[in-house]
Amino acid sequence: MTSPADEAGKSRQAGNRACAHPLPPSPVRGIDRPNCLNGIARVRNASAPGACRLAPTSPRPRSLRVAPAALLLLLAACGQEKAPKTGPVEVGVVTLSTQDVTISSELPGRTVSAMMSEVRPQVAGIIQKRLFTEGATVSAGQPLYQIDPRLYRAAQAEASAALASAQASAVAAQAKAQRYRSLGQTEAVSAQDRDDVIAAARQAQAAVGQARASLQTSNVNLEFTLVRAPISGRIGRSLFTPGALVTASQSDPLVTIQQLDPIYVDITQSSAQLLALRRSLAAGKTLPASATIRLKLDDGSDYPQAGRIEFAEPIVDPNSGTVTLRARFPNPDGLLMPGMFVRVVAPQSVVPGAVLAPQQGISRDPKGDATALVVGKDNKVERRVVTAAQAIGDKWLITKGLKSGDRLVVEGTEKVKPKDVVKPVATAAK
Repeated sequence: MTSPADEAGKSRQAGNRACAHPLPPSPVRGIDRPNCLNGIARVRNASAPGACRLAPTSPRPRSLRVAPAALLLLLAACGQEKAPKTGPVEVGVVTLSTQDVTISSELPGRTVSAMMSEVRPQVAGIIQKRLFTEGATVSAGQPLYQIDPRLYRAAQAEASAALASAQASAVAAQAKAQRYRSLGQTEAVSAQDRDDVIAAARQAQAAVGQARASLQTSNVNLEFTLVRAPISGRIGRSLFTPGALVTASQSDPLVTIQQLDPIYVDITQSSAQLLALRRSLAAGKTLPASATIRLKLDDGSDYPQAGRIEFAEPIVDPNSGTVTLRARFPNPDGLLMPGMFVRVVAPQSVVPGAVLAPQQGISRDPKGDATALVVGKDNKVERRVVTAAQAIGDKWLITKGLKSGDRLVVEGTEKVKPKDVVKPVATAAK
């Protein structure tokens, strides 16, 4: 009869014969490397020839402890399998092409009314009536205020009477002068008397002219008591109410009228940007763009009407270093109001044969330089340093580093590195 110790020894010998990988010597001094550690023995895996697995055996005494390093060596030597080989990594690429690109700048601007009139009284008096609705649209010549006209009617009557008196005096003086001319021919009167009478007739005629001018002045002043709109447009709030005393020399306007259709937008552009644009146009690197521009309102929405640049001031503001450009926009619905801040999208120039690269294909290196991964010959990846001039929509305008026909990696850039062989798959730029 065999003892339990003999059975355990036979089990260890069978385990040694079943394992294809011999174990290294035990790192624990004084302890031999067993084929079974703490109740675990290696036996051959029937499903994978040459591989080993761990199977329980008879328990060992608790006093036997194996170092962790020895256990790691045991597991590393047992059951190693080779990873399956994979093919080239698939990456999404976009084939670049050239096209004429319009370079636009987004500039700040402010709306200004095409015409504005601050209505002031031209005669003094008490306002009797306000004849318009605040905020309404008025026409040129429309009555706005009625100033008390009584004093001016009296002045008109006085001037009219003065004219009649002057005309009567002139008739008498003219008749007397005619008689003295006849008497002078017969020497019935002295020449001095004749000349004095003729001069008095001429003075009487001049007095008629003065009286007629005074009458015209009084008529004009009487008309000024009815204050009319000088221009057509949108009228604002009245700063004076009926009963208020106004004068012809006052500084405060009665009301303000502004013409809103069309409306102007004053745009400010840096003189350095304008100078660079003119140099580029002169060198032939860019072509002149259309003068048609677009507006973005303060809330980010687009204004539906297009405008045109009217002119640019010939001087630079010494305080801000900017040049003011004026654009004209139709405003039939009155959406634009004077004083609004807007953003003007103005085409500056056209770059012929430009390369536009999707933004997801351009990254930055630690130095801040723009880089791109391009699939070259034999489907190998190469990294290029490029020059991204500016963003146009969801693309970069590339002025150096990429050309037409290059296959730019836009998907899977994190899975590849330069000199890797990849499988390029054409994809649409997002």
